[in-house]
Amino acid sequence: MTATDALSLKRLAVGELAEVSLTIAPGEVHCLSGPSGSGKSRLLRAVADLEPHDGEAWLGETAQSSLAGHAWRARVMLVPAESQWWGDTVGEHLADARLDDLETLGFAAEVRDWQVARLSSGEKQRLALVRALSREPSALLLDEPTANLDDATARRVEAWLGARIRERGWPVIWVAHDPAQIDRVADRHWRIVEGRLEEAGAWA
Repeated sequence: MTATDALSLKRLAVGELAEVSLTIAPGEVHCLSGPSGSGKSRLLRAVADLEPHDGEAWLGETAQSSLAGHAWRARVMLVPAESQWWGDTVGEHLADARLDDLETLGFAAEVRDWQVARLSSGEKQRLALVRALSREPSALLLDEPTANLDDATARRVEAWLGARIRERGWPVIWVAHDPAQIDRVADRHWRIVEGRLEEAGAWA
């Protein structure tokens, strides 16, 4: 199923961040950058309905406030910088994962039998992305999804994510700190500067 709804923020404010109003069209990636502590992750958490906030987030004609939190997050899915794992084995978390996604990110089918405790931070990060995408959301919120990866692996993840985003038509907010990565993946780039969101540039 291809997503057809835009993700919109209407005068959304959280913490010290001033009101944010923007629209991410289906298949667009909007990168978000700013100093540590400026509110990037809090903004994503507010969009995911995990932080109290003012204003409203919309997915198409559906308001965040019209759905229970878990139902909204099933559609507007946050992949946090530190992923959560509740079962002992990887397979308990990846029931619907596509084998080609696992293989593209460097894993064989046997990864499902691995113990979560043996995973490195980079392996957890890649598998958390596979887990999120396998749940077929309607929009993605990505908090530094390649922060724990070496450059070559990060590039592989970028290419895979970009292809899946275009294929599925997801609107995406992607927190990033590397200007080169932002240049590669962003359709638009926003920076938090002194508590306000400012557009930093745009790429075709």
